[in-house]
Amino acid sequence: MKKLRIEQIKSAIDRPLRQKRTLKALGIRKMHQVVVHDDVPAIRGMVNSISHLLKVEEIDE
Repeated sequence: MKKLRIEQIKSAIDRPLRQKRTLKALGIRKMHQVVVHDDVPAIRGMVNSISHLLKVEEIDE
């Protein structure tokens, strides 16, 4: 199954509350933190909504 490696590369300071909550839902709490999630439509949707704050790579596991 494919996985997504997600890293926050831009600050959430001065961003709308909705974007901050999306980061929290992904499990990201601070800059340059990396999380790995399964590549499912729900996660893809969250990533797409805040793609300007993230760096995303597809990995095989």
